[in-house]
Amino acid sequence: MAEPRGELEPLLGRARSGGSSDFPPGQFAQVGPGAGAGQDLCINQAVVFIEDAIEYRSIYHRMDSGSLWLYRCYYSNWCQRALSAAIFLILALAFVETPSSFTRTADVRYRPRPWEPPCGLTEGVEALCLLLFVADVSVKGYLVGRAQFQKNPWLLAYLVVLVVSLVDWTVSLGLACQEPLRIRRLLRPFFLLQNSSMMKKTLKCIRWSLPEMASLGHVLSLLLCPGVCLLTGGPLDEGQDKERLAYFRSLPEALTSLLVLLTTANNPDVMTPAYSKNRAYAVFFIVFTLIGSLFLMNLLTAIIYNQFRGYLMKSLQTSLFRRRLGTLAAFQVLSSLAGQAGAVPEAVGVRPQDVLQVLQRARLGGSHKQALVEKVCAHDGDLLLAHEFQKLFDEVDKSVIKEHPPRPQYRTPLLRTAQFLFSHRYFDYLGNLVALGNLVSIGVFLVLDEDLLPTARNDFVLGVLNYVFLLYYVLELLLKVLALGPRGYLSYPSNVFDGILTVLLLVLQISALAVYPLPQAGRKPEVLGLLSLWDLTRLVNMLIVFRFLRVIPRMKPMAVVASTILGLVQNLRAFGGILVVVYYVFAIVGISLFRGAVVAPGNSSLASANISAPCGSFEQLEYWANNFDDFAAALITLWNVMVVNNWQVFLDAYRRYSGPWSKVYFVLWWLVSSVIWVNLFLALLLENFLHRWDPRGHQQPLAGSQEAPCQGAVELLFRDVLEEPREEELLDRLSRHPHLQLSR
Repeated sequence: MAEPRGELEPLLGRARSGGSSDFPPGQFAQVGPGAGAGQDLCINQAVVFIEDAIEYRSIYHRMDSGSLWLYRCYYSNWCQRALSAAIFLILALAFVETPSSFTRTADVRYRPRPWEPPCGLTEGVEALCLLLFVADVSVKGYLVGRAQFQKNPWLLAYLVVLVVSLVDWTVSLGLACQEPLRIRRLLRPFFLLQNSSMMKKTLKCIRWSLPEMASLGHVLSLLLCPGVCLLTGGPLDEGQDKERLAYFRSLPEALTSLLVLLTTANNPDVMTPAYSKNRAYAVFFIVFTLIGSLFLMNLLTAIIYNQFRGYLMKSLQTSLFRRRLGTLAAFQVLSSLAGQAGAVPEAVGVRPQDVLQVLQRARLGGSHKQALVEKVCAHDGDLLLAHEFQKLFDEVDKSVIKEHPPRPQYRTPLLRTAQFLFSHRYFDYLGNLVALGNLVSIGVFLVLDEDLLPTARNDFVLGVLNYVFLLYYVLELLLKVLALGPRGYLSYPSNVFDGILTVLLLVLQISALAVYPLPQAGRKPEVLGLLSLWDLTRLVNMLIVFRFLRVIPRMKPMAVVASTILGLVQNLRAFGGILVVVYYVFAIVGISLFRGAVVAPGNSSLASANISAPCGSFEQLEYWANNFDDFAAALITLWNVMVVNNWQVFLDAYRRYSGPWSKVYFVLWWLVSSVIWVNLFLALLLENFLHRWDPRGHQQPLAGSQEAPCQGAVELLFRDVLEEPREEELLDRLSRHPHLQLSR
């Protein structure tokens, strides 16, 4: 990367007062089918380049007039929403297809025969989605060109997946939907993957982490070997040895028990039989847990975090490069118009009126577009140089500060005093104190009445307190509206939050009054109509608890945690998408392997009755709903294994029902979900949290407070440590554009 340049030094070209650029005006970007592109075509090209830069898209696509129209249609909101809807629809077909998930329960003891769709119903919906994907890959292939298409592995894989899916779909119809295996169901998550650049980068991060994870797995295998040799085999009697060999009777059983011990799910059960025979065995289990669970598993977290941070920085650096490359391409196109119009030859720049045309046509948010227009108009007709043009579009990364509407102007001294008092921050503090008192009162009565049934509780005091607090909340809302005005009140998110909850509380209390009389001493909760009085009271209490969340922006430690959670949710789409993909694939594989394996008690010698089942077994715990008989049940079963609590129960049950090789499936699922994905999630959490606690970071109030200024997008979190692309790199990449020719 380039050495740090001065703040005022332009990225391209020279300052207005000095020298000439390497690219004279009028000789830039002769793009399109002809040598002299028209002004309208140049403006459209600049619009597309700017939109690519803003969305961090590649600019390597066709640039003629017809292709530009097709390109903008493809990336329009309606087209992208239709593509997203098709992806969602084809993934959701797994709930409807055979085996259908449309039953009230997944428990094999009570589950009725599910509804099965007729042949051709889901296949017809799937055909529409596949045709839309065919159109999608066709448009992408045309826009990037044949040469770029052949170099793009994702587009090639997209084409292969579509061909296999269409062939498999044809086979299904030919066999009247009675084929034993649908290969295309395993390929459906690919449509979600290829549509998200962040998910592709996340997969690349996982691939980079695999060598370090493999080396860690080798160390883990060396740790497992002594335990297997120590605890397996030996004489078998009717006493302690028999109990010990329940966990270590064979090599597969020993490996499984020790792998489960890494998650501490079977501790101390797995240790107790051996420890009962000889206390020296406890040394091995303690050392194994310390090294395996506390050291190696946390070291794995560190490895994935280190790779994730490197991947994140590289990803942000690539995004910054795409932003600079797109704006540079737009600058060159517009500077050619300035040269043709006879602009001053001393400097290369773009005319503000050309930039305004681009802004009017580009797809930008209203507030961002207005801010950019104001900055362009501030140049008073002077040409915008390259570095000014680049910095101009950095504004789209910032959230525009919304100014609060002016407060009402009151003439009487009494109203002006009331406006000052009820708009002051101390009035908010008083509201927080009242909300805390309301919360404490609810907690006290819940503790006092915890041993009583709802019908035996006396609701008089709590009911009166709820009405008193509600009266204050309504009064607070009205006084704030008086002080700030209706528009001013709604301009604060915290006020909107309070107002919605206050209105809901008022509606609930009015509903309670419409059915039940006012609280009376000694009256017990009644049951009339849709909800009992106690149910209404619980809803009111729940809303009051939510209302107390208003204090979070006022307390910095809580605000940091809340801001971290908010940022995590905003940036979780790629990681959530990866989780959806692995869940989908493992659920389909699980249905193929274990459908019908779990049978109701009495239908098989393996499914013993609950009364005769060993303590802690699948049957004794009544885990009958955890099966792979349909897609929804498979997802829940995978979730329960992912949490790893009692996952040894699933390993043992499916070993008995399906055979010992079923353990490979569950161990692989544990590695992919609980080890890899959870650690990626922790890496994302650490990135968000450490950034907000970094003393070198932004010194502004946190999001959610009334004083919070504009907040940057995700790409700006580490912008201060990213390096600006070098001028030579940008020009070299731009010169290799397959559909853009530069002449000097």
